[in-house]
Amino acid sequence: MADAPHGVDDPVDDPVDELSETEEFDSLIGIVGDGVVGAAGGLVGTALSTVVLLIAESLGVFERSAFALLTELVGIEELVPPILAGYLIFLAGGMVPWPLLYVSLKEYLPGRRDPVSGAFFGFAIWTGFALGFYTGQSGLALVGYAVLTLLAHVVYGVGLGLVFEYFQSRPSSIV
Repeated sequence: MADAPHGVDDPVDDPVDELSETEEFDSLIGIVGDGVVGAAGGLVGTALSTVVLLIAESLGVFERSAFALLTELVGIEELVPPILAGYLIFLAGGMVPWPLLYVSLKEYLPGRRDPVSGAFFGFAIWTGFALGFYTGQSGLALVGYAVLTLLAHVVYGVGLGLVFEYFQSRPSSIV
């Protein structure tokens, strides 16, 4: 077969059906996939931080009943078990808004790797948790509360960052 004349594109070699990188990024499947990755990262981070909070509770420096405050804020404490519903609200917060905020800020956080920038992110969000979930600890209990809740949030950020890093480094990454 003869070569196509100079200056004329050969339709066989022209990849018309392939999506550009921007179109693939903006596709609905890509957006949903990124949301699933964020939720998975938030779930991992929240699970890890829950372990640290349970250790803090066993040491007597954190009260699980502090989660009931979230139920009271929403106004459903009489309809559902307050501590369970409060924890589920806490879990939802760890899976939706915090991962979204993290992914939008991670380029501005210290650290070259996502787990490191996640640790700094965890430190930043700890400040709100420490004030919001404080239940009157004093003395060494206050020190333990501050240290263990900070550790819980740093662990949350590291877990969140590890999930993001894992999905970014896969050959067929959806992030």
